[in-house]
Amino acid sequence: MLAAGLGVAAVVLLGVVFYVGSTLAKPVHSAVGPTPAYPPADAVSFASSSGSQLRAWFARREEHAGGIVLLHGIRANRTTMLDRGRFLYDAGYSVLLVDLQAHGESTGDKITFGHLEALDAQTAVGFLRRHLPDEPIAALGSSLGGAACVLGPEPLDVDALVLEAVYPDVRQAVRNRLRIRFGKLGAWLAPLLTLQLKPRLGIDLDDLRPVAKIANARAPVLIIAGEQDERTTLADSQQLFDAAPQPKELWVVPGARHVDFHRYAQSEYELPVLQFLQQHLRARG
Repeated sequence: MLAAGLGVAAVVLLGVVFYVGSTLAKPVHSAVGPTPAYPPADAVSFASSSGSQLRAWFARREEHAGGIVLLHGIRANRTTMLDRGRFLYDAGYSVLLVDLQAHGESTGDKITFGHLEALDAQTAVGFLRRHLPDEPIAALGSSLGGAACVLGPEPLDVDALVLEAVYPDVRQAVRNRLRIRFGKLGAWLAPLLTLQLKPRLGIDLDDLRPVAKIANARAPVLIIAGEQDERTTLADSQQLFDAAPQPKELWVVPGARHVDFHRYAQSEYELPVLQFLQQHLRARG
């Protein structure tokens, strides 16, 4: 009787894990609303090498201080980066807020946890390079957007990188999230999710290891971590930081979990980000 009950529980649990695997990769298309009045942006669209048509907002400054690509987290869209875009625009930078493939108003039929999104990041940087010739360019990515900044086949062609809450290895990312839900059992369930990557998405696990890719970065890196983040732990961010080449900086947001760091600690967030960008963009502009 007990054995039968345990068997049923195991089947149900496996079913939940495989259902989660199918839903995590589903696209999250949604209308983002009208172009914001501030910063004064134009709605733009361009084809990505990921195969998707990307939708974005582009706000251009005349100061020629440089441009920033802003890339949102998973299951979000460009609107979540709007407050960052505003303070960066106020600081004199042109900003490009992008819906990654399979998100927001961009096309795409599956979320790939940074694999195809890395091609979007490269395409977005290329857009700014064409529209802001001879100006320095940076990328700021949160979670999925940060992973997209380092997972491309070539290092991102930027002069500075700001990475927020970026997982070092997809295996660890899955273990962390399942541990939050299932406790110690999560570590045992994690392979049931990660093994679905290849048949569902055609992605090898080793293709989703920012900790291995970040060593190839050609730009100074600022890594931002939440002190109490359980999804991308402080140890995870430290591991990513240790693997990054110099020059690099690590800023830990006191008390923050896996949240919007700018919204959580706005004034504290803006100071180190602006100092980092001023040092590495305006010095090259």
